Amino acid sequence: MEDLIVIEGLSKSYDSRFNAINNISIRLPKGKIIGLLGPNGSGKTTLIKMLNGLLQPDTGTIEVNGVPVGVETKSMISYLPDRTYLNEAQKIKDVLEMFRDFYKDFQIDRARMLLTKLGIDENVRMKTLSKGNKEKVQLILVMSRDADLYVLDEPIAGVDPAARDYILRTIIENHNPNASVLISTHLIRDVEEVLDEVIFMHSGQLVLYTTAENVRQKHNKSVDEYFREVFAC
Repeated sequence: MEDLIVIEGLSKSYDSRFNAINNISIRLPKGKIIGLLGPNGSGKTTLIKMLNGLLQPDTGTIEVNGVPVGVETKSMISYLPDRTYLNEAQKIKDVLEMFRDFYKDFQIDRARMLLTKLGIDENVRMKTLSKGNKEKVQLILVMSRDADLYVLDEPIAGVDPAARDYILRTIIENHNPNASVLISTHLIRDVEEVLDEVIFMHSGQLVLYTTAENVRQKHNKSVDEYFREVFAC
C-alpha cells in the first residue's frame, strides 16, 4: 500500500525538560481513516501542527506524498484546527468565496449543498450561529476540498451527540476516497466505528500503530476499552 505520510525520527521540545514529541517514526497509507488517539498532553496537537508546517521539528523529517512539509504540501492538506479560526463578523457566503480564492481544490457547490441540507443560510453572519452549527460550517469548509489529507484536530469536542453524528457522517461521505483522514481525539468511543487504523500516543511517544480491527480481534475489546486498559484511564 502506497505511503501518504512518512515521518522519520521526529522530535520537538518546548524547553529542555519537556519533549512534546520524542523520536517518532511512522508511515501512514493513502485511503484510510486514522485515529490519532491519546490523553491530553500526549503530543497529538504538536504533531498535527508540524504536519501542517505550523511548527518546525527540532530533529527528523515529515513528507506528504514524497514532498517535505512546506509551502507545496499546504495545497495537499485540508486542516481543521481545534479552535475557531473564522472571522465571526463575516457572512458565510464571504467565507465560501475566501476559501474558493485560497484553495484551487475547494468545491463551493459541495459546500453550499451541505449547508442547504442543514438549513443554514449562507447570508447570515457566523456570530449568529450556535456553537454546534459553527463547528459544522468549519467542517463543511474543510471537507469541501479535494485534498490528499484531511487533518481534523478534536472535530467533535464540545458539541452535542446529534452534532457529533452529523460531523462523523460528513467526514465519511465527503472526503476524497483516495485521500486519508487523520482524526485527533480523546473521545474514542464516539469515533471508533469510522476508524480503519489507530495510533496511540502518550507523553510524546508512539505507543501503538495498528488497524482498529486488529485491536478488536487480538484483544477482544473495543478500541476505547483497550485504550483505557493501556493507559489505565
